[in-house]
Amino acid sequence: MILIRHGQSEFNAHHDRTGRDPGIPDPKLTALGKRQVAESAARLKDHPIALKRVWASPYTRAIETAEIVARVLNLPIEIEPLVHERAFYQCDIGSPRSKLAEAWPALAFDHLPEVWWPNLDETHEQVELRCTRFQARAAALPDWQHVVVASHWAFILQLTGHSAQNAELVPYDPTRQRKAQRVG
Repeated sequence: MILIRHGQSEFNAHHDRTGRDPGIPDPKLTALGKRQVAESAARLKDHPIALKRVWASPYTRAIETAEIVARVLNLPIEIEPLVHERAFYQCDIGSPRSKLAEAWPALAFDHLPEVWWPNLDETHEQVELRCTRFQARAAALPDWQHVVVASHWAFILQLTGHSAQNAELVPYDPTRQRKAQRVG
């Protein structure tokens, strides 16, 4: 399984410059973020194991990341809410299911409630529970090695212990025992 952190978002661009939350709910990728993801997707073309599908967090920046990867590799996209970002900043306020379905009519969102994101005080324990549930779900897939997952910094960090850069590719084996990470 390959995890990919979304490319630079409008939030990242502002926060990296100022250190402040710009108050942008569910931000989009920047032009730089799209280029970052395209470069990572091109590297995946040479992956030794054939990739078959992309799972994406329901946040816009992750879906846009998944779209680029899916287009380059000609793969279908599935929305996986377990891999969403740890809800802390305004950018972690998502878009309602109906708005996502309108923006991406070819994708299935019917398994999400209308408001699917947590309050902005998601705890370490709540994220750890999502990591545990995701690992079990991923490990149960007979073809987990063939999946790319478009996710977020805090989720990837808590799942793997690795602080991924924008559009970084992170190999992940859900069948290996992991130790819980203490993040934030």
